[in-house]
Amino acid sequence: MKRFLSYWLFWKRPGEGLSPTDRRVYWCWNMGVLVLSALALGTLSLMLAPGSYNWALFGDYWTFPAVIVLNLLPPVLLALLLYAAAGRAWAAVLITALPVLGLSLGNYYKLYFRDDPVIASDLLILQEAGKMTGQYNLFLSPKVVLALLLAALCAAAALFARARPGKRLRLGLAGGALAAALVLIPVYSSDGIYDGIDNYKHLDRWSSTQQYVSRGLLYPFLHSIKDMIPDPPEGYSEQEAARLLAQYEDEAIPKDKQVNIIGVMLEAFCDFSVYDQIELQKDVYARYHALEEESFTGNLVTNIFAGGTVDTERAFLTGMGPKDINYRANTSSYVWYLKNQGYQTSGDHPCNNWFYNRVNVNPYLGFETYRFSEDFYAAKSGSDTAFDNLFFEELAYTTVNDILWGERPVFSFSVSYQGHGPYSDSVCWWGETDDFVRNYSLPEAERTILANYLGSVMSTQNYLSLFIENFREMEEPVVVVVFGDHKPWLGNGNSVYKSLGIDLDRGSKEGFYNYWSTRYLIWANDAAKAVIGRDLEGEGPDVSPCFLMNVLFDQLGWKGDAYMQAVDQCWREVPVIHAQDMYITAGGDLKAAGQLTEEQAELVRRFRNLEYYRVHHFPS
Repeated sequence: MKRFLSYWLFWKRPGEGLSPTDRRVYWCWNMGVLVLSALALGTLSLMLAPGSYNWALFGDYWTFPAVIVLNLLPPVLLALLLYAAAGRAWAAVLITALPVLGLSLGNYYKLYFRDDPVIASDLLILQEAGKMTGQYNLFLSPKVVLALLLAALCAAAALFARARPGKRLRLGLAGGALAAALVLIPVYSSDGIYDGIDNYKHLDRWSSTQQYVSRGLLYPFLHSIKDMIPDPPEGYSEQEAARLLAQYEDEAIPKDKQVNIIGVMLEAFCDFSVYDQIELQKDVYARYHALEEESFTGNLVTNIFAGGTVDTERAFLTGMGPKDINYRANTSSYVWYLKNQGYQTSGDHPCNNWFYNRVNVNPYLGFETYRFSEDFYAAKSGSDTAFDNLFFEELAYTTVNDILWGERPVFSFSVSYQGHGPYSDSVCWWGETDDFVRNYSLPEAERTILANYLGSVMSTQNYLSLFIENFREMEEPVVVVVFGDHKPWLGNGNSVYKSLGIDLDRGSKEGFYNYWSTRYLIWANDAAKAVIGRDLEGEGPDVSPCFLMNVLFDQLGWKGDAYMQAVDQCWREVPVIHAQDMYITAGGDLKAAGQLTEEQAELVRRFRNLEYYRVHHFPS
């Protein structure tokens, strides 16, 4: 007993009369204490990972072995590496505890105050994060107190591991830890493994924040490192981009040329009357077509299909393809430009504010106010979502008042929810299936899906038309920009499209448009037409969402900021730059990257350079 107490209480060290067996027991004890302390720190991070979400999540984590292993491995490997470097277990555990506890507490409070997790790119804006922290009253919840006590116990336990490794063991530990880390890099960066974790028993899979929370903390944090600094486009030169941009200056909008701008992005809104395969029972699009007749219209070629709304939304607002933009700090956008020109910037989304993290991202894009379900629509609809009847009514009331009584011109951009799929295949929500579509050769389930979509579209176009009537006779100049974000979901595996025989082959021009395109329209009241000196009617160019604001400003006679001017030639010559490395030229030709002329390829290259530069250089 005395001999074992000497191991446990560390009265003896190796070399003080210990036998070879005693030495092995001694070292097993020391390594066990070190590893168990590190595992406890990893468990502590999992305990805090749910933040203010359901405490049951901590139990859910343990039903997913991948979540446990990938969250507990990092502190163990770090502790072993630090033990090799410092030679003292207590120091290794204490230093390991600092980043683990720091990340855990930072994530806990960020989730509580902003419903936004800590990701790797937050490390690039620590100064701003420090300023933000001062705006909140931090508190010690029972969970935080328990975590701090556990961290202290981990460090205290390591004091009982006094063995100091020799040079050979240090090299072995360091080499093993580093080798394991290198082997695990592809695992932590793998989107396949990450997406394969389906831990949504107590979470909503459609929330980006809750997707992160569902995987713990240390694992999703390490997974986010690969997006921390996106790869620049081929041939990128910061100096060249800065030089190109320096050739232009932000152009001020003359007071006598200012108009109020109301942007509305309609969820999954597309004009299906263009398809001969669809036998419409009634003119679902009558009012929308009437609006098109008095508007400037064209095809919007999006990068998304049946989902990913925010891609089209943010491309329109920023003039950039949103891929690899993390929106964790002030981000260059046309919203900022208009705000700097004296515009009030606002918008509505009649759904949850955590959807695509808009509650945190929109202020970084320059919006002063934004209304969501939580702070406005839920109280009026009695639900987490509001349909277009309430959405357009409330948006009209607020916008009219802002235009009439506000001291600044209005830039409003809102996103509807009503058209969001999936659509029922068993019950027609809008009446009878026969009210909207014939196509009797379709399976009844597919006819019902299609009827539900068309019923939603018909409802939307009715309320959109009424919405615009609020501004028709107004003496203040108003321009309304309306577009759909993507084609709708129509059955698993695009079953309805396939049954209808609609070509979705993205290698052909017809299939490319069928898959990716929606419509946009730019409508102006008479007061706005008088200000800009044109009717704003006719067919416009087919464009990518990142160039739609260019089209709008061009019609208004505005030059815009320096970035808009710098990419002016590109959007005119290659108006569609698609995420699939496909392009549509001003002549209407669909081309792959290798088919562009030298001039077109150079314009695209310059655009990508300017785009990347704009992402990473917000003007101070």
